[in-house]
Amino acid sequence: MVTSKSIGYREIHAASERLAAAISRRHPAPEKLLILGIANGGIELARRLALALSKGSPPARMRARAGVIDISFHRDDIRRNPITREYAATQIPADTQGATVILVDDVLHSGRTAKAALDELFDHGRPALVELAVLADRGGRRLPIAPDYCGLAIATTESQKVIVRLDPAEPIKDRILLRAA
Repeated sequence: MVTSKSIGYREIHAASERLAAAISRRHPAPEKLLILGIANGGIELARRLALALSKGSPPARMRARAGVIDISFHRDDIRRNPITREYAATQIPADTQGATVILVDDVLHSGRTAKAALDELFDHGRPALVELAVLADRGGRRLPIAPDYCGLAIATTESQKVIVRLDPAEPIKDRILLRAA
């Protein structure tokens, strides 16, 4: 028996706005702010956050640049599973040395993806500050990693799967699906 629950556009849009507002409050005038989406789930959210931060009204408006972090070579299950390149390669729009970096992902679960993203990030330099923003925190951590910014907290069981679909062309189609088998 498969059961599912869906979270729609309005809740996702409100969560994204809360994330952008919280980032703006904490970093009102950063000189070097990089918003890096963890491939693949965090890419669209990072793009949206950078756009929202850049469109804010003064003094909240900031120049935020979006990029991508590919964690393929830093996964801790590399011995059990073949290396599968993410769909997007690492693309960092500016030097990370001394920068404020916000890693962005769609779902935070065990913490392993965030740890792999940190490993990839530090291969490119030493930021002054690294923070984590997630659209949905589903709990179930296996590493001591917590988000600095969280749009939604979703109570799940270990058997449930959280699927996030952010449509770059039509955000009205955005959905978060919770499925249990």
